[in-house]
Order: sequence, then C-alpha cells, then structure tokens
Amino acid sequence: MADVDIDQLTRWPVNIGKAAELSGISPKMLRHYEALGLLGDVVRTDSNYRQYSLADVHSLRSRDMGFGLDAIAELVSLWHNRKRSSASVKRITQKHLDELAQRIEALQAMQRTLAGLMNVCPGDGRPDCPILDDLAHPSQPPEGSQKSGTKLYKPATSAAPRRNTPRPH
Repeated sequence: MADVDIDQLTRWPVNIGKAAELSGISPKMLRHYEALGLLGDVVRTDSNYRQYSLADVHSLRSRDMGFGLDAIAELVSLWHNRKRSSASVKRITQKHLDELAQRIEALQAMQRTLAGLMNVCPGDGRPDCPILDDLAHPSQPPEGSQKSGTKLYKPATSAAPRRNTPRPH
C-alpha cells in the first residue's frame, strides 16, 4: 500500500486533541507551547474551542526531534518567514545535532561506568556493594566532563582485616 499523506486526509482546522495527536504531544503541552507564544494566535470557534491549522501542527512536530523551546521558537519563526535562509535552519539543526552527540557520549560513559560496576559487584548475600560505594563516594570526573562515578571497586580481601563494630539493637 502506498504511503498516505495524513495532512491531505485531515480536515483542517483541527481541535486540540487531533492537533496533539498529529504532532505527537499531549494537549496540555500544546496549550503550554501556545502560552509561550510558539504558535502565534490560535483561531477559536464561537464556542471558544481552539482550532489548529496545518502550519500549527507542522510547527509542533519539531518537538519530535528533541529541539529545546528556544530552538522551536526560532524554527517556528523561520517556518513563518518565507524570506528565510535555509542556512539559518541548518545552523539551528547543526547546533542541536552537536548537543545530541554530547548527550549520547555522556550516556555512553554512564553505561560504561555502570557496566564496570556490575562486573565487580559480587551480587551475593554480603552487604558490600561497589555500586552503592561508588554512588556514595564518586571519584573526581575527568577534566571537561560531567560528574560521573568511575571509581573502580576493590573488594575487601582477607589481608585487610575488618573492624568488628557492634550493631545497635
């Protein structure tokens, strides 16, 4: 079956529920974006119901790509400006792409740290836990990076005697 353009099948304008569904956000978020001025003036019916245009829904779809509110506002402004330069849109997109790459690297670093801690955690009945130790006393992050506990766990050995501290009753 050929791809069907939902924009051509939809009767415009649409109510808030349909606009939210088509743009992939909640009606509450749609009202929030409207309050921030990202959509301009939204037409209302005689009964005061919001009516969203195809352009409004297209403006909201930028959120699907994870753009922040400032970038969305700038993209919406460019969307409505027919004299815009595609270089401006590309600049905003490149900045967002760079930010995503940084977030991905930070998440991968967290993943590596957690995997390392999982590998050294005995997961037995003893109370010693390298994961909790690292959360309580994270090592200093490398220069220029975000805080991330990367301390290696060294389990207690028989050569290092433990203090026998009585437990309160």
